[in-house]
Amino acid sequence: MKLASNDIASDPAAADAVRLRQFEPGDVPAAHALSSALNWPHRIEDWQFAQSLGHGVVAERDGKVVGTALSWQFGTNYATLGLVIVAPELQGQRIGNRVMEAVLDRLAGRNVLLHATAAGVGLYERLGFVTTGEIEQHQGVLATLPTVAGRSGDHLRPLAAADIEALIAMDALGAGMHRGELLRRLFSQERTVVLERGGHAAGFAVLRRYGHGHAVGPVSAPDFDAARLLIADCCRHAEGFLRVDVDATSGLPPWLESLGLPRTNGVSIMVRGKVPERGPAHGSWALVTQAIG
Repeated sequence: MKLASNDIASDPAAADAVRLRQFEPGDVPAAHALSSALNWPHRIEDWQFAQSLGHGVVAERDGKVVGTALSWQFGTNYATLGLVIVAPELQGQRIGNRVMEAVLDRLAGRNVLLHATAAGVGLYERLGFVTTGEIEQHQGVLATLPTVAGRSGDHLRPLAAADIEALIAMDALGAGMHRGELLRRLFSQERTVVLERGGHAAGFAVLRRYGHGHAVGPVSAPDFDAARLLIADCCRHAEGFLRVDVDATSGLPPWLESLGLPRTNGVSIMVRGKVPERGPAHGSWALVTQAIG
């Protein structure tokens, strides 16, 4: 299925009156209503941010948006895919499959990463995705503020304009893909703390408004202790509800639980194509969002 103007050209859905077309900025309120119906935490601002950085498809019936999927292209070889939703009353009618195929057509030639709930794994496997790991979602209201001592010589400071390109390169190593535009947007809008080691920026973490309160991520750090130091600083500046999505192998889940952020969900890391070199072993400790990666 190819995007032709605003419609999906070879949409086979005429029999059930479902039309596929490009996701437009004006679709954000309807998409937000869909996610709210499923008790997803996204604010309308979270949808606006995601849509402004990516491309997507909506499924529409009788003028009503009944399904969505968005993707984000990074560098020349990779993309992430998420916010795949079908209205509850229409699930089981292969609408999600058709929306996914339309998005994947646009990403032809790219390696694609997504994070799948248990309900979505089967669909993604049929589309050629394989599971490569797990992300644990930790959230709640902090029971205690963390006290983490940094390595001798490490200290935290605010982001400076001169840091930006180095931090983008650092993120690319940890994420396995170049995400310059995404990082510049986050740095310009959100609170970023930088870890300095040996006179050079060695890590960073972003604290931002998201969902029911705040979220920490991305977090880039050279080691476990540095990652905890950065996340601890974000915790001290957050108010109320806080969420952190981390790799299950990072070693961070027990520490996050000790702070009052229990594991509330887990999603599978799935890839179609070449698996990127990413995660804690490469310096990436927390996601931006499960959708964007």
